[in-house]
Amino acid sequence: MNADTSPPLLALDPGVIIAAIALAAGLSVALLGWLISRAAASVPRQDRVWLDPPPLAYRIVWWPVHWLAHYLRAVLPERQLQASLVRLRLGGLDYALDPAQFLAGQLVWALLCGAFGAWLASAFAQPVHWPLLAGFASGFLLPPVWLRDRIEVRRRHTFKALPFMLDLITLCVESGLNLNSALAQAVAKGPASPLRDELARLMRDVRAGRPRSEALRDLADRLDMAPVSNFVSTLIQAEATGMSLGPILRAQAEQRRTERFAGAEKLAMQAPVKLLFPLLFFIFPCVFAILMFPIVMKFMAAGV
Repeated sequence: MNADTSPPLLALDPGVIIAAIALAAGLSVALLGWLISRAAASVPRQDRVWLDPPPLAYRIVWWPVHWLAHYLRAVLPERQLQASLVRLRLGGLDYALDPAQFLAGQLVWALLCGAFGAWLASAFAQPVHWPLLAGFASGFLLPPVWLRDRIEVRRRHTFKALPFMLDLITLCVESGLNLNSALAQAVAKGPASPLRDELARLMRDVRAGRPRSEALRDLADRLDMAPVSNFVSTLIQAEATGMSLGPILRAQAEQRRTERFAGAEKLAMQAPVKLLFPLLFFIFPCVFAILMFPIVMKFMAAGV
């Protein structure tokens, strides 16, 4: 048989292979860091002099939120941006966050919660897939849930403060002040509430030269509550027809107070129904267990 005359393969040193892999990995990491730094440097700094501070959860991760929001604005559809802006306006956050920043915060917290869930699962030597998905979903859903609760709290506080603010405005109007001065006095003397903040914003818009009717309509849109919308419509109609504002405002305050009392009665009547489930499934079993324990022990002792 003929001898094999092919050239021998070069034997590579394992140290050389490891060094080449390490060099390639280092270059990849350096390239990735350079790309991220270039992308971050291209994001313009936001001028927040005239803006409200963002919520605490967004301030903690503000740099990645601001960086990610810059690239999300170009790809988000206009319809989604407008819908998110309406929700932020109802929550009183339209001067603190824009829709892209709100969505960026959802993504950043989803990644952080997902990474925390995966780390926690790996620390206990468990599979990381489900904790990773659960953490990602929790982090993504927490900001919308928090915004929904904030909107409900603002509406409840506004509904509670509306009759008192109307009484203040009525008192000022009946004492001889015009509507702008009455609103200013209500903002200065009224209790702290979302309604007072919105009235202060209304006064800023009027001082900036905006027509009062448009500023009032924007107030009704921002709060999106039937009592506030009725109050705004009444004011606009009274100004258009030249009617006296005192009796109209007093009637509005009385009606809002009646609605608030009716709402309190409704909540009071709903309380027994809401207590039925915890009574049947949590309180009554514990009471029965405590009452039956001595009887059961006596029967057991008698049987012995």
